[in-house]
Amino acid sequence: MDRRTGRNEELAQFLRAMRARLRPGDVGLPQQGRRRTPGLRRQEVAQLAAVSVEWYVRLEQGRASVPGTAVLDALARALRLSPAEHRHLHLVARGETPVSRPVDLPVSGSLRALMEGMPLLPAYLVDLRFDVLAHNSAAAALFGEDFGSGDTGNVARILFLSPRMRQMQLDWAQVARETVGNLRATLARHPDDPRLLEVVGELRSASPEFAIWWDDHTIRQRAHGTKRISHPSAGELAVNYDTLATLDGAGQCLIVVTPADPAAERCLRALMADRAGSLGGPGLHALPARAGHPGEAGGGQPGPRRRPGRR
Repeated sequence: MDRRTGRNEELAQFLRAMRARLRPGDVGLPQQGRRRTPGLRRQEVAQLAAVSVEWYVRLEQGRASVPGTAVLDALARALRLSPAEHRHLHLVARGETPVSRPVDLPVSGSLRALMEGMPLLPAYLVDLRFDVLAHNSAAAALFGEDFGSGDTGNVARILFLSPRMRQMQLDWAQVARETVGNLRATLARHPDDPRLLEVVGELRSASPEFAIWWDDHTIRQRAHGTKRISHPSAGELAVNYDTLATLDGAGQCLIVVTPADPAAERCLRALMADRAGSLGGPGLHALPARAGHPGEAGGGQPGPRRRPGRR
């Protein structure tokens, strides 16, 4: 069985299973007599999706041509598919998933607990625009007490516009080009996102390097890597960074910094000890509401913050 035949059969089985779980009343159709088999009839699905009965029958038999995205969307609505099932339908039919509109969600309690539970590892949560949603005490110790607040509330912005961050990031060009590539790839998926357009527009105007790399269509997304940081009190240290994405449609990513060698681990421990002594112990910083990002506090990003921090 070749790949196309296997995909057709997988699609046919999925459609039959989704059709079998529905009753006419679930989709607003009248119940007409007793049915020998459960679920909707094929002609009812075709009617709801506005496609021909003959074509839909061939689709469930694995004999139809590859459906277009609009037709798959119509079938998803007809079969009352969940967002996850909708993506699966596109994947088995076309080998690709549709781009969904990001949903702005508050920082979950479990993510807060995860960051609080890593007292020696700097961690911060960003959305797809690189706006900082929350961070832990270790991130404040490493990046500065004002990380994530005011002018430092967006990682891409402070990376390009903060002289202090440029000095701190010894591999600045590498990290900066990756950031440009990430923003460009994200904008291709979400070309109408107002906040994303605002961030890109500001950086194109304010940073010559950003403008050059943006115009050469740099795409350099990385989920992990190693970089060198020069800290004002701890000196130079090598760290790893890993980006962990949530799967709830919000486009949130947890970025965790880990020591790349024993010397960096000692530096991080010393920074946390110094900060705990001066501020009364570790904790999580949940950032205040930002316009356009609904959350728990006043319709914005979740929760009151205790003390700000910086990347």
